[in-house]
Amino acid sequence: MASPNSISPKQLLRLIGTPNVPVLFDVCLNDDFEEDPYLIPASIRHPAADLRELSCKISDRPAVIICQKGKKLSQGVVSWLRSEGHQAEYLEGGMHAWRDMADAPRVPAARIPDRIGGNTLWVTRHRPKIDRIACPWLIRRFVDPDAKFLFVAPGEVESVATVFGASPFAIENTFWSHRGDNCTFDTMLDEFGLHSPALDRLATVIRAADTNRHALAPEAAGLLAVSVGLSRQYRDDHENLKAGMNLYDAMYRWARDGFDESHDWPTGRTS
Repeated sequence: MASPNSISPKQLLRLIGTPNVPVLFDVCLNDDFEEDPYLIPASIRHPAADLRELSCKISDRPAVIICQKGKKLSQGVVSWLRSEGHQAEYLEGGMHAWRDMADAPRVPAARIPDRIGGNTLWVTRHRPKIDRIACPWLIRRFVDPDAKFLFVAPGEVESVATVFGASPFAIENTFWSHRGDNCTFDTMLDEFGLHSPALDRLATVIRAADTNRHALAPEAAGLLAVSVGLSRQYRDDHENLKAGMNLYDAMYRWARDGFDESHDWPTGRTS
């Protein structure tokens, strides 16, 4: 019988990438993690013994606690959190069960930039539209839910990156950028190990819209139109990003669950 305080890997997989995902904390022992240094997407490392700090980080959000096998560490942490009034669950089978599940992505920890003040920090050119909104969405939904983004003048990106320790992205001659015919979004899928049918489908639309190759995906023209519209609607880049998060949440659900749906008029037409 499943525990009332647990969540299965399949249930968690359906939540990852959506705004409904709980906050995820990996409490695997350091020795175990060093042997297998990968993270479930959007999860954050935290020592199991530091329960007070963990409680503060969770705040009023639902949480899932992940250990190596879903036994003593995660179950103990979850019981303590629930005694403090938190809505917490542990991952059934832990990281081993996730690792053994087909199509479950794992992010190599070495690829995640160092956290500054508890979160990763990224910088790019101001007035973002397609790739420079899609990448922050991907990072917040699959890598670091608390990631911060700076938008500055093109000539200041490298200097800001140096001064603040931020990772530049979607900028020429940087690691997180276009490679060949692919966009920065494609680069991040490669480096973070996040390829899936849904994300690959979404990447094609983003690539088509961002590089003016609309023949790659018929949805590209629509994505371009909405992206340009948002950039005109919001003067503040952070407000634009907030609206763009909703846009890409919807695009992801289309790519995952609704890409084969079509509509016509009148209803019931067969040809």
